[in-house]
Amino acid sequence: MGLQLTGIHHLTAITANAPGNLRFYTGTLGLRLVKKTVNQDDTSAYHLFYADAEATPGTDLTFFDWPVGRERRGTNSIVRTSLRVASPESLAWWKERLAGKTVATGEIGDVGGYPSLDFEDPEGQRLRLVSDGGKGDSHPWAQSPVPVEHQIRGLGPIVISVPDITNTETVLTRVMNMHKARDYASPDGQGQVHVFEMGAGGPAAELHVAVQPGLAPARQGAGAVHHVAFRAPDQETLHQWTARLAEFRLPSSGEVERYYFRSLYFREPNGILFEIATDGPGFTADEPLETLGERLALPPFLEPNRAAIEAGLKPLA
Repeated sequence: MGLQLTGIHHLTAITANAPGNLRFYTGTLGLRLVKKTVNQDDTSAYHLFYADAEATPGTDLTFFDWPVGRERRGTNSIVRTSLRVASPESLAWWKERLAGKTVATGEIGDVGGYPSLDFEDPEGQRLRLVSDGGKGDSHPWAQSPVPVEHQIRGLGPIVISVPDITNTETVLTRVMNMHKARDYASPDGQGQVHVFEMGAGGPAAELHVAVQPGLAPARQGAGAVHHVAFRAPDQETLHQWTARLAEFRLPSSGEVERYYFRSLYFREPNGILFEIATDGPGFTADEPLETLGERLALPPFLEPNRAAIEAGLKPLA
């Protein structure tokens, strides 16, 4: 098998309305705000992390808060984010809940091998609930407005769109050691979607690549996804990935210390930003599990600037 990624680590998207974003992802979707911090490269912007009760790697859906217009949808981009629930019955429950919150949804149906329900957040962020059959661990949040049996369990398959898969497939299979598992017709009727598995596979460890040469390139904005991150168990494994990218002469950021995890960034051949991130040390590095997300958390190198950073942020409530 060689060096393996073990699944999706997190996904980072863009919002232009942090208070509305917080209301939707905690109030409507029932996720836990596990870290309220800032973009380490732009401290005028919040970086909000939503996850399960224990902020488990693979459950983090995160947002940069930037004052930008809506994205222009298209190819060369990440186009849909899946969130796992335990059963088809949960999908029916969610369809009713979202309708009650005036959130439009598609119909429940099979997409790529999983019972699925498509919907969008208020800024047009494209989301999909998928049933994973309740396999594997889950960490429900006691304070969630969503009943335990229907809570979101973590990230599912991430869908990207490219005009030509040739070079992307080479990077996914030869460099990142993913395995091409199957394909299916895109539900929007535009092209085939190819499924690539990492590690043990399954819905928490799949990247779905839609080939859509008829679309214009996307332009990022509110409602867009900024990047997707894949899991490396520890720092030693991340060092191996850094060396591997260098061996294939794939340009990268080099390793970046994010305090809650260590990261390595690079772009696949169509320009989509990928990250490989370590599972640890995690979000309890600077806050107790019980009070995650309740105050503005700053990594040690930003702590001396706390007063100025807080003064530059708008209230979330």
